Amino acid sequence: MAPLVKLSPTTGLNLFSECTRCFWLHYNQRVHRPRGIFPSLPSGMDAVIKDYMDSYREKDILPPELEGKVTGSLMPDLYTLNRWRNWRADAFSHEYKDLNAIVFGALDDCLVHDNYYIVLDYKTRGWAPKRGQSEKYYQTQLDAYTLLLAEKGYKTKDFAYLLYYFPHKVYKGGKVDFQTEVVRVETNIERAKSTVKDAVSVLRGPLPKRHSDCEYCSWIGDRSGFE
Repeated sequence: MAPLVKLSPTTGLNLFSECTRCFWLHYNQRVHRPRGIFPSLPSGMDAVIKDYMDSYREKDILPPELEGKVTGSLMPDLYTLNRWRNWRADAFSHEYKDLNAIVFGALDDCLVHDNYYIVLDYKTRGWAPKRGQSEKYYQTQLDAYTLLLAEKGYKTKDFAYLLYYFPHKVYKGGKVDFQTEVVRVETNIERAKSTVKDAVSVLRGPLPKRHSDCEYCSWIGDRSGFE
């Protein structure tokens, strides 16, 4: 039997969508793309936003930045949500036994409407999102998260939401004013299933050819000996 494959939507499936060669080298040869210092601000913001959302969850109301802009209310089951938020708990995952593969992730939040569950993901960035950027950068992630909800037996909608926070102004004393924008992204769980299947197939096949638009392929090839 082929070895077990564990894929996350953010680092694994996104990388597969960007470049199959870099994806193959990352998992099969542990040859990783170069990366800089991990930014701590988005991680810190993520924790603060979750605490903020949970304060409204306790009141069973939506915060002002979501009111009238999303379908549903905040998922009331905080115990389950906190398990889904922790990727180390392996609670937000699904095993595809026919592929000998596991897809796992960490969900920021979830909305509930008429027993349907809708992915809500927070994003912190330096400026307001431009049209089309959400689908370009986060389509695979949101498809996969919606799929994981469905695989866990929850009814899902064919869309998800991104809640962007971006800085607007700094006030005296270091207080920063953040603006927000909600973007709805259409999702497709069949597309997510196909992505998972294709990704596993690539990993178990030969090294893919260099991607003509990938700036990392030549860099990795020159330093790893893979041609």
